Amino acid sequence: MGAKINFTEEKINELKAEMVKNMQEPGPLMPTLHAAQRIFGCIPLPIQKIISNELDVSIARINGVVTFYGHFSIEPKGDTIISVCLGTACYIKGAQGLLDAFSHDLNISVGETSKDGKYTLEATRCIGACGLAPVFTVNEDVYANGSVQLVKKVMQKLKQEK
Repeated sequence: MGAKINFTEEKINELKAEMVKNMQEPGPLMPTLHAAQRIFGCIPLPIQKIISNELDVSIARINGVVTFYGHFSIEPKGDTIISVCLGTACYIKGAQGLLDAFSHDLNISVGETSKDGKYTLEATRCIGACGLAPVFTVNEDVYANGSVQLVKKVMQKLKQEK
């Protein structure tokens, strides 16, 4: 994994401020985990321990939630997150080929981050755009009717931007 986690005092204090705010409402764990993911880019064990101490929730429970939900990650993600839908419609229409093309171009496997920390490659189950299959996303941008040629074009554009 190439991306580094930035545990600055400023970021830890930002998380603690979020927790204080979240403790005013019922069920502060989920909003706190979302804040931690946003602030640090992942929720590794040291951050889980801080949350555990502040919210008085066991690390086992926190880790269970973090590892259950796909939005959360215990490893840092890249600056650019590429996600290929492998839901039924996308898979049938060739999504695996798109995933393989991204994997080959980036020289990483699904779930990995490039050594330079720029890209993370993910596979998702469904993004709700089945009529546009196969579909992939680059951060918030959705690409419909995907093809290996489109993957190459998108990667070329991404590498020029960086």
